[in-house]
Amino acid sequence: MSGRDAGERTVLFEARHVTRRFGGLVAVSDVSYRHNQGEILGLIGPNGAGKTTLINLISGTLEPTGGELLFEGRPLKGMAPYRRAHLGIGRTFQLMKPFPGLSVLDNVTAGALFGRQPELAMAKARDLAAHWLEFVGLGEKASQPADALGGPDRKRLELAKALALQPRLLLLDEVMAGLNAVEIDEVVALIQRIRDGGTTILVIEHVVKAIRKLSDRLLVLQYGQLIAEGTAESVLEDPAVIEAYLGRRRG
Repeated sequence: MSGRDAGERTVLFEARHVTRRFGGLVAVSDVSYRHNQGEILGLIGPNGAGKTTLINLISGTLEPTGGELLFEGRPLKGMAPYRRAHLGIGRTFQLMKPFPGLSVLDNVTAGALFGRQPELAMAKARDLAAHWLEFVGLGEKASQPADALGGPDRKRLELAKALALQPRLLLLDEVMAGLNAVEIDEVVALIQRIRDGGTTILVIEHVVKAIRKLSDRLLVLQYGQLIAEGTAESVLEDPAVIEAYLGRRRG
């Protein structure tokens, strides 16, 4: 069953009136939405709209000032990031920071050791890491120092590290930023394969053609508020979204 049949699935994650303040600044304001199991949900909006803050709230890097986050109906309040990873919430980071001094394989092995199987034996963790490196196209670079990788390969490494957690909900923060058109198409295909394997995905992306192709539904944030939600086609033609975000990006 494809992600386009998301209406038949159960709700995996839910945000209820979620707010995050930093002093007088409201970064996320009263955001509510549901994320169906097996669905690719796109998250777009102008810079500073609160997109990464929302991912930080879901992953546990930040706690909401108000509202509630639920994973399979279970409140996440007060749960540390590593415990959320054990539940099956994994993420990538905009700023790619490989573990210094470690090989590409060891970087991904570290992710495997702190994922949904925290008691995983080292040998099995390395096997899992090798699998995901092959999946993202870095198998031949497994023994190289991770901090010697170029930008596009660091993006793939970041994705492999998150996949090694064996997430059920994968949060992708601009994994296509800085890539050329061919590389973007390759990453889009990877994300679709991840979803087809059963993983639910929230993806932040500024490449409109990519987000249109990937998303079963889109959310749009502006000034921390959810201003639109729906199919990619309907949202990207919404006059409010065009005015707030797209402008000359259309198409």
